[in-house]
Amino acid sequence: MNVPDHPTLIRRMLDGRLKKLVTISPILAATLGSYTHRCGRPVCRCHHGGPLHHGQHVTFKDSGTTRTVYVPKSLLPEVRSWIAEHRRLKRLLKEIHLLSVALIRTHSRHQKRKAGRP
Repeated sequence: MNVPDHPTLIRRMLDGRLKKLVTISPILAATLGSYTHRCGRPVCRCHHGGPLHHGQHVTFKDSGTTRTVYVPKSLLPEVRSWIAEHRRLKRLLKEIHLLSVALIRTHSRHQKRKAGRP
C-alpha cells in the first residue's frame, strides 16, 4: 500500500478504510482443514482397502488451547465465506494501522509547514 505524505490525504484514505469495517456476515478466525478417515461400519468400502471418507474441520485457538470442530458438508460454503471475511477484515485493520502511524509521523511536519517554517 502506498501511503501519501500529506495528512489530509492520509485522513481521506483512513476514513475510506474505516467505512469498509462494517460486515453483515459472521466472522470466523480459524483455519479450514480436510482429513480422511475410516467409518465405523464393517461392511463399508473403507474397511476393505477402498478409498477413505473425506471430512472437513476448522482449527482455532480457545484460551491458548487449539480446538478442532467438524464442519458438515452442507455448511462448508458458508464457513469458507466466514473465514474469507476474517481475512478481509484483518487486511483492512493492517492498512488502518499503517495509515494511523503515518498520520502520527506527518503531524508535526505538517504543523511546522502551516506555521511557516520549512
